[in-house]
Amino acid sequence: MASDTIRIPGIDTPLSRVALGTWAIGGWMWGGPDDDNGIRTIHAALDEGINLIDTAPVYGFGHSEEIVGRALAEKPNKAHVATKLGLHWVGEDEKNMKVFRDSRPARIRKEVEDSLRRLRVETIDLEQIHWPDDKTPIDESARELQKLHQEGKIRALGVSNFSPEQMDIFREVAPLATIQPPLNL
Repeated sequence: MASDTIRIPGIDTPLSRVALGTWAIGGWMWGGPDDDNGIRTIHAALDEGINLIDTAPVYGFGHSEEIVGRALAEKPNKAHVATKLGLHWVGEDEKNMKVFRDSRPARIRKEVEDSLRRLRVETIDLEQIHWPDDKTPIDESARELQKLHQEGKIRALGVSNFSPEQMDIFREVAPLATIQPPLNL
């Protein structure tokens, strides 16, 4: 049973320090997804006390978020979701997809709306920029996320794979609750 918890500003519930990552549940790069097994995996994690689920639209091009949404709809109020944004994919099918960093404000707003729909929630607990976008100023991205936070669509803001200097720029515009470094177990 997971007992080690952390607090993230903006989220009232203590969260399990270890989250369930759902990259493979999306299916892309891992062969075809097994949706029922993905849902069972999420439910098993919840039963063991993990209450933080990490996902992203790029994991299976939205499929992982859909599976997380389905699993959590069956066990409402059991978990919080951390998702990411800022990666845009182009291609005709999964085998030919190319992923580009894209944290323009319009893209951020679209991704948040799409994630809310796929996750079947009204508010995203933790929204993170997946990778720094060298073509979009960080303050522009942070400002749009802050607007979405103020609109009640996001509880907490974070970044993933950002340098300390990039995080400082983000913090000048919006509160930064988390950093997800490029390291995991």
